[in-house]
Amino acid sequence: MNLSNIVIILDHPDEPRNIGAACRAMANNDIKTLRIVGKKDDYEDAALEHIKVLAIHAGYIFDNVEFFDSIKDATKDCSISAGTTRRFGKKRGKLLLPEEFAKMASEITDTIQNESLVKSSESGKIAKENSSGGKVAVIFGNERTGLTDDQLEQCTLGVTIPSSEEFGSLNLSHAVQILCYHLYRQKLSEKNPNYRGYTPLTLQRIDKSVEIITDNLKEVGFFKMPGREDMENFWRSILSRASLSEGEAQYLEKIFVKVAGLCKKQNNDK
Repeated sequence: MNLSNIVIILDHPDEPRNIGAACRAMANNDIKTLRIVGKKDDYEDAALEHIKVLAIHAGYIFDNVEFFDSIKDATKDCSISAGTTRRFGKKRGKLLLPEEFAKMASEITDTIQNESLVKSSESGKIAKENSSGGKVAVIFGNERTGLTDDQLEQCTLGVTIPSSEEFGSLNLSHAVQILCYHLYRQKLSEKNPNYRGYTPLTLQRIDKSVEIITDNLKEVGFFKMPGREDMENFWRSILSRASLSEGEAQYLEKIFVKVAGLCKKQNNDK
């Protein structure tokens, strides 16, 4: 995933603060190219102040924003354009989920090595030509109306964010954050395929730690056999609430094993 080839496009956004919040969402996910379909004059003076307040330290994204007259003009240099929508219909076709779209965007934006051979005019040597990959546009409609059927037809494909049937409307900046996050998460998974978020231990794994800790405490004479059940319940309660990772559990177990070993060695030296 080449995030520098991701282009976020806002179509006639009404609320300047949403633009600022969208800039912040983009910066959170290392996406820096913003385009707006609309007039530059509509986002100056007081509107600009609101944008900068919500953008906080991501104001540089709006400083480099480009304005266009239409979605067609804004996506002219893009390989594909994805219109975001919650509504379904015959004219809207099949809509991709954010994670599905992220995988597709990755294939298009990544640096591609062109297999065609190019002769250098300076050296006269034959070399492979490198391409920086294609640009992928993600288009968000106006806060009140979203993208119309006609606007969505100008896009290559549609992307939808699942939400509640009772209240499915997402704030513009929230929608930008969700799509940008999935794109960034795709890059992260490619950079480190083994990357996973934090996963707390299962109860079964906790029982193993409890057994190791209790065995070693008994070995150093910390409690007598009749008190083992109370000791196990004590440690099980603590470890369940601690939400330990696997690495933390292993480190804790090693501490108790080490302490028991040192006590045993000390007793043997007497």
